[in-house]
Amino acid sequence: MTTGEGLSGDTGGGGAAGGSGLAERVLAAVRGEGATLAVAESLTGGLLAATLVDVPGASTVLRGSVTAYATDIKASVLGVDEGLLAVHGPVHPVVARQMADGVRRLLGATYGLATTGVAGPDPQDGQPVGTVHVALAGPAGTAAASPRLSGERATIRRDTVTAALELLLERVANDSPAR
Repeated sequence: MTTGEGLSGDTGGGGAAGGSGLAERVLAAVRGEGATLAVAESLTGGLLAATLVDVPGASTVLRGSVTAYATDIKASVLGVDEGLLAVHGPVHPVVARQMADGVRRLLGATYGLATTGVAGPDPQDGQPVGTVHVALAGPAGTAAASPRLSGERATIRRDTVTAALELLLERVANDSPAR
Protein backbone atom coordinates (compact mmCIF):
# COMPACT_ATOMS: atom_id res chain seq x y z
CA MET A 1 0.00 0.00 0.00
CA THR A 2 1.25 3.46 -0.81
CA THR A 3 0.49 5.39 2.32
CA GLY A 4 -1.58 8.53 1.98
CA GLU A 5 -2.43 7.90 -1.66
CA GLY A 6 -6.01 8.66 -2.59
CA LEU A 7 -7.07 10.09 0.77
CA SER A 8 -6.13 13.75 0.51
CA GLY A 9 -8.93 14.39 -1.95
CA ASP A 10 -11.45 12.84 0.43
CA THR A 11 -10.98 14.96 3.53
CA GLY A 12 -11.75 18.50 4.50
CA GLY A 13 -14.72 20.35 3.04
CA GLY A 14 -15.24 19.61 -0.62
CA GLY A 15 -13.48 16.26 -0.44
CA ALA A 16 -15.55 14.85 -3.27
CA ALA A 17 -14.65 17.64 -5.70
CA GLY A 18 -13.30 16.25 -8.93
CA GLY A 19 -15.05 12.90 -8.51
CA SER A 20 -11.87 10.84 -8.21
CA GLY A 21 -11.47 10.42 -4.44
CA LEU A 22 -11.07 7.00 -2.89
CA ALA A 23 -14.09 7.47 -0.61
CA GLU A 24 -16.24 8.42 -3.58
CA ARG A 25 -15.14 5.31 -5.48
CA VAL A 26 -15.84 3.11 -2.45
CA LEU A 27 -19.32 4.53 -1.96
CA ALA A 28 -20.11 4.20 -5.66
CA ALA A 29 -19.00 0.55 -5.64
CA VAL A 30 -21.07 -0.29 -2.56
CA ARG A 31 -24.06 1.62 -3.96
CA GLY A 32 -23.65 -0.22 -7.27
CA GLU A 33 -24.17 -3.51 -5.41
CA GLY A 34 -27.27 -2.16 -3.70
CA ALA A 35 -25.37 -2.71 -0.45
CA THR A 36 -24.89 -0.72 2.75
CA LEU A 37 -21.95 0.01 5.02
CA ALA A 38 -21.38 0.46 8.76
CA VAL A 39 -18.11 1.56 10.36
CA ALA A 40 -16.44 0.75 13.70
CA GLU A 41 -13.44 2.87 14.60
CA SER A 42 -10.85 2.97 17.31
CA LEU A 43 -7.57 4.74 16.47
CA THR A 44 -9.20 6.73 13.65
CA GLY A 45 -11.68 8.21 16.13
CA GLY A 46 -14.38 9.04 13.58
CA LEU A 47 -12.09 10.04 10.71
CA LEU A 48 -13.20 7.11 8.55
CA ALA A 49 -16.88 7.97 8.93
CA ALA A 50 -16.13 11.67 8.38
CA THR A 51 -14.20 10.86 5.20
CA LEU A 52 -17.17 8.89 3.87
CA VAL A 53 -19.69 11.55 4.91
CA ASP A 54 -17.68 14.21 3.06
CA VAL A 55 -18.97 12.61 -0.15
CA PRO A 56 -22.37 13.93 -1.22
CA GLY A 57 -24.93 11.12 -1.24
CA ALA A 58 -23.07 9.01 1.36
CA SER A 59 -26.34 8.62 3.25
CA THR A 60 -27.61 6.23 0.58
CA VAL A 61 -24.88 3.76 1.62
CA LEU A 62 -23.57 4.59 5.11
CA ARG A 63 -25.90 3.30 7.86
CA GLY A 64 -23.83 4.71 10.70
CA SER A 65 -20.70 4.35 12.77
CA VAL A 66 -19.49 3.45 16.23
CA THR A 67 -16.37 5.06 17.64
CA ALA A 68 -15.27 2.44 20.15
CA TYR A 69 -12.18 4.17 21.49
CA ALA A 70 -12.31 2.51 24.92
CA THR A 71 -11.56 -1.21 25.10
CA ASP A 72 -14.68 -2.02 27.14
CA ILE A 73 -16.88 -0.44 24.43
CA LYS A 74 -15.42 -2.82 21.87
CA ALA A 75 -16.77 -5.67 24.00
CA SER A 76 -20.05 -4.23 25.30
CA VAL A 77 -21.26 -2.50 22.13
CA LEU A 78 -19.54 -4.36 19.28
CA GLY A 79 -19.41 -7.82 20.83
CA VAL A 80 -15.64 -8.29 20.71
CA ASP A 81 -14.70 -11.30 22.84
CA GLU A 82 -13.62 -10.13 26.30
CA GLY A 83 -11.17 -13.02 26.62
CA LEU A 84 -9.48 -12.00 23.37
CA LEU A 85 -9.19 -8.43 24.62
CA ALA A 86 -7.79 -9.62 27.97
CA VAL A 87 -5.14 -11.79 26.32
CA HIS A 88 -4.16 -9.71 23.28
CA GLY A 89 -5.45 -6.21 24.00
CA PRO A 90 -7.43 -4.06 21.57
CA VAL A 91 -4.71 -3.92 18.89
CA HIS A 92 -5.03 -7.29 17.20
CA PRO A 93 -6.26 -8.47 13.77
CA VAL A 94 -8.97 -10.69 15.28
CA VAL A 95 -10.22 -7.73 17.32
CA ALA A 96 -10.53 -5.76 14.08
CA ARG A 97 -12.44 -8.64 12.46
CA GLN A 98 -14.81 -8.91 15.42
CA MET A 99 -15.35 -5.14 15.43
CA ALA A 100 -16.26 -5.25 11.72
CA ASP A 101 -18.62 -8.16 12.23
CA GLY A 102 -20.15 -6.53 15.31
CA VAL A 103 -20.88 -3.18 13.67
CA ARG A 104 -22.29 -4.96 10.62
CA ARG A 105 -24.77 -6.84 12.84
CA LEU A 106 -25.48 -3.90 15.14
CA LEU A 107 -26.37 -1.49 12.34
CA GLY A 108 -27.85 -4.00 9.92
CA ALA A 109 -25.42 -3.31 7.08
CA THR A 110 -24.18 -5.45 4.20
CA TYR A 111 -20.58 -4.58 5.06
CA GLY A 112 -18.87 -3.68 8.33
CA LEU A 113 -15.52 -1.91 8.20
CA ALA A 114 -13.27 -1.52 11.27
CA THR A 115 -10.01 0.09 12.38
CA THR A 116 -7.84 -0.52 15.42
CA GLY A 117 -4.20 0.23 16.16
CA VAL A 118 -1.67 2.59 17.66
CA ALA A 119 -1.40 6.08 16.16
CA GLY A 120 1.03 7.36 18.77
CA PRO A 121 2.83 9.22 19.98
CA ASP A 122 3.57 6.38 22.42
CA PRO A 123 3.35 2.57 22.15
CA GLN A 124 0.20 0.97 23.60
CA ASP A 125 -0.16 -2.42 25.29
CA GLY A 126 3.28 -3.45 24.03
CA GLN A 127 2.41 -2.54 20.44
CA PRO A 128 4.65 -0.03 18.63
CA VAL A 129 3.35 3.13 17.03
CA GLY A 130 2.17 2.36 13.49
CA THR A 131 0.72 -1.07 14.33
CA VAL A 132 -2.64 -1.02 12.56
CA HIS A 133 -5.33 -3.55 11.75
CA VAL A 134 -8.27 -2.92 9.44
CA ALA A 135 -11.00 -5.44 8.77
CA LEU A 136 -14.07 -5.94 6.67
CA ALA A 137 -17.05 -8.21 7.33
CA GLY A 138 -19.52 -8.95 4.57
CA PRO A 139 -21.60 -11.61 2.87
CA ALA A 140 -18.46 -13.50 1.79
CA GLY A 141 -16.94 -13.52 5.29
CA THR A 142 -14.23 -11.37 6.82
CA ALA A 143 -10.96 -10.01 5.54
CA ALA A 144 -8.23 -8.10 7.32
CA ALA A 145 -5.07 -6.20 6.56
CA SER A 146 -2.28 -5.11 8.85
CA PRO A 147 -0.28 -2.38 7.15
CA ARG A 148 2.83 -1.17 9.01
CA LEU A 149 2.51 2.59 9.04
CA SER A 150 4.88 5.33 10.10
CA GLY A 151 4.87 9.05 10.60
CA GLU A 152 3.10 11.50 12.85
CA ARG A 153 -0.15 10.58 14.61
CA ALA A 154 -2.31 12.42 12.05
CA THR A 155 -0.52 10.69 9.17
CA ILE A 156 -1.03 7.24 10.69
CA ARG A 157 -4.74 7.97 11.21
CA ARG A 158 -5.17 9.19 7.60
CA ASP A 159 -3.21 6.25 6.21
CA THR A 160 -5.36 3.86 8.25
CA VAL A 161 -8.48 5.35 6.65
CA THR A 162 -6.89 4.81 3.24
CA ALA A 163 -6.03 1.18 4.10
CA ALA A 164 -9.59 0.49 5.27
CA LEU A 165 -11.17 2.04 2.19
CA GLU A 166 -8.79 0.13 -0.10
CA LEU A 167 -9.68 -3.14 1.64
CA LEU A 168 -13.38 -2.47 1.14
CA LEU A 169 -12.96 -1.40 -2.49
CA GLU A 170 -10.92 -4.54 -3.26
CA ARG A 171 -13.49 -6.83 -1.60
CA VAL A 172 -16.48 -5.22 -3.33
CA ALA A 173 -14.71 -5.48 -6.69
CA ASN A 174 -13.87 -9.16 -6.07
CA ASP A 175 -17.38 -9.99 -4.78
CA SER A 176 -19.11 -8.35 -7.74
CA PRO A 177 -21.17 -10.84 -9.79
CA ALA A 178 -19.67 -9.36 -12.97
CA ARG A 179 -16.25 -10.77 -12.04
